[in-house]
Amino acid sequence: MVATSPSSSAAKTEAGHGIFKPYETKAYFDEMLASDGSIRPHYQRFLEHFSDLKPEEFEAKRHAVDMAFLRQGITFNVYGDAQGTERVFPFDLMPRIIPSAEWEHLEKGLIQRITALNMFLHDIYHEQHILKDGTIPAHYVLSAKHFRREFVNFEVPKNIYIHICGTDIIRDAKGQYLVLEDNGRCPSGVSYVLENRRALKRTYSDNFEAMGVRSVEHYPTELHKLLEYVAPAGVSEPNVVLLTPGAYNSAYFEHTYLARQMGIEIVEGRDLLVRDQRVYMRTTKGLRQVHVIYRRIDDDFLDPTVFRKDSALGVPGLVGAYRAGNVSLANSIGTGVADDKVIYYFVPKMIKYYLGEDPIIPNVPTYLANEEADRKYIVEHINELVVKAANEAGGYGMLMGPHSTAAECDEFRKRVLAEPRNYIAQPVVSLSRHPTYCDSQFGGRHIDLRPFILYGEKPVIIPGGLTRVALRAGSLVVNSSQGGGSKDSWVLHGDK
Repeated sequence: MVATSPSSSAAKTEAGHGIFKPYETKAYFDEMLASDGSIRPHYQRFLEHFSDLKPEEFEAKRHAVDMAFLRQGITFNVYGDAQGTERVFPFDLMPRIIPSAEWEHLEKGLIQRITALNMFLHDIYHEQHILKDGTIPAHYVLSAKHFRREFVNFEVPKNIYIHICGTDIIRDAKGQYLVLEDNGRCPSGVSYVLENRRALKRTYSDNFEAMGVRSVEHYPTELHKLLEYVAPAGVSEPNVVLLTPGAYNSAYFEHTYLARQMGIEIVEGRDLLVRDQRVYMRTTKGLRQVHVIYRRIDDDFLDPTVFRKDSALGVPGLVGAYRAGNVSLANSIGTGVADDKVIYYFVPKMIKYYLGEDPIIPNVPTYLANEEADRKYIVEHINELVVKAANEAGGYGMLMGPHSTAAECDEFRKRVLAEPRNYIAQPVVSLSRHPTYCDSQFGGRHIDLRPFILYGEKPVIIPGGLTRVALRAGSLVVNSSQGGGSKDSWVLHGDK
């Protein structure tokens, strides 16, 4: 989908807007600036207000937000960081603005996608029609790291596998939206969406109201409603808890934040025990049965009697209670196969197979290293491609060919040839850019978008999502663990 063209009244490059000065946009799609430097229509009202800010006022607002985030502990952890594990999450005060028509397009595409993914997961854990028909070669699914043979023919509550999904979306040089990947196990980042919104509502209170920005505050309520919806049959007032790996997890702030917002208990594995295939929480008043677990722990660590024997994070006997239908898990066990970057390649085929529709939001063109012709192309053009390991996340296990040394390319070439099933490759997509305040001025920085989809009684998508931004000039890696930051995402009402 291509963004709206600028109106004839749009302000021109040379005019500027207070502390914001337009910059060169050739070779990239810019969310705010058209190719001639004029302001896109849906940003004009914001800039009318923003242009009144003096530099010292803007700096004061930045400082106030940073201090508020610090006081509230809005942080993330970086594994292997010698300077310390905890950092305040970088936040930029220039919001990303999405017009209503574009959001409607994205919303339809996301609902289509999660519907097909849930149908795919039910199929591969039951009849496996899509594999028997050859639409997806069976070996790709059966060899997937997170395909759980133990759960073939297991009926998950309400027939839902992925309850919460964070799908990463980018825009190419023409402004077309593309899906980069799906996160269907334990997607993180929604707490930053909610706190970013609170920060900008305080920072630009008048502007926010005048723009007609759609609310995101209902997410915790909708999430809690979803978790109660998937409770075991016959439970009218389910006890819902959030299971966290603990304070050293990279998303621990989010775990505590969401539990508090939903009014539920946050627990670690040691706080739970299983008796007679029922899960109980230890409390000061004795044991209390748990009916629904929003787990932020991967399958491997959930139950040491079934998966990793050395896991100290999970709950012995939890899988037995789950199988017995006495506790529900969100997301369900086995959803990780849909996160596999090789399986991502086949999502458009899933949409066609199960829904009889073409994808509303296309995938990024992808090469499978396990296919001979694709592997040959990857090996010969590795310095031009982005090469990704099938089950890594957070920007790890990835080669950016054009920005890598010959030695790094050679090393990845060896990895691809040694384990072709474990790698895909994609052309470098020139992610869209957005004005971002870095080095005491605004410049174009590359961004993506992670909307959060709740799939319960009906699909619910909060308007917007987490816009992640690469704070280093020219960088295409937006992950917080790799030096990225975030922005608030404003979806406008249709009449604004």
